[in-house]
Amino acid sequence: MTATKTKAKYTRVLLKLSGEALQSEDDSICPIIVSALAEEIKQARATGVELAIVVGGGNIWRGAIAEKGGMDRASADYMGMLATVINGLALQDSLEKRGVHTRVLTSIDMRNVAEPFIRRRAIRHLEKGRVVIFVAGTGNPFFTTDTTAALRATEMGAQVVLKATKVDGIYDKDPHRYKDAKKFKQIAFTDALQKRLQVMDSAAFSLCMDNSIPIVVFDMFKKGNIKKAVLGQNVGTSVSAGPTMFA
Repeated sequence: MTATKTKAKYTRVLLKLSGEALQSEDDSICPIIVSALAEEIKQARATGVELAIVVGGGNIWRGAIAEKGGMDRASADYMGMLATVINGLALQDSLEKRGVHTRVLTSIDMRNVAEPFIRRRAIRHLEKGRVVIFVAGTGNPFFTTDTTAALRATEMGAQVVLKATKVDGIYDKDPHRYKDAKKFKQIAFTDALQKRLQVMDSAAFSLCMDNSIPIVVFDMFKKGNIKKAVLGQNVGTSVSAGPTMFA
């Protein structure tokens, strides 16, 4: 093992990527953003960490919004799952072009474009140093990709869920609306649930809490943040069983 591979704080992590983060004003999937993200992931992987990714599909389709327009929720959610497959394939292409061996595993069978999700196969890919991208959510409607991230982290034995978003952490109220909003350095699972903080849904929070998997919420657009999170450096907000503290 080389010196660089000893730097990672964690052995295995689950990175949750927002689908909306891949979007520009003109495109549902911005090649420039995907390319920059792939480079960030490559640098994080170079630390030696085993890296699994769950990607959302909100830049292409959001089932919950479609339901408000009268569409059947289950049908809308299945469409959202297909959107995550598109994002996963785009990310895989960009990573492979950088020499990062990647596998896309899907919860909905589509063997021509991705491998079916099999837990032991996914773990084996991670052990071989491949980046594994989980798509199509859990394969079931009514579950978000946040819940998928918590579920896959538990199944893979990940030590932490890294949620890369458009915000730089968790606040006690919307920082875009309130100038006096305070950022948490760390927050307890119970407090996050009680305060109904809209960073991850309650099912995802509860699953991570029950399995003692901390969550780190951070700004994915700040260069080097994914690598810093893997190294255990102070980025964003940590959600764990520990005490709640403001930054």
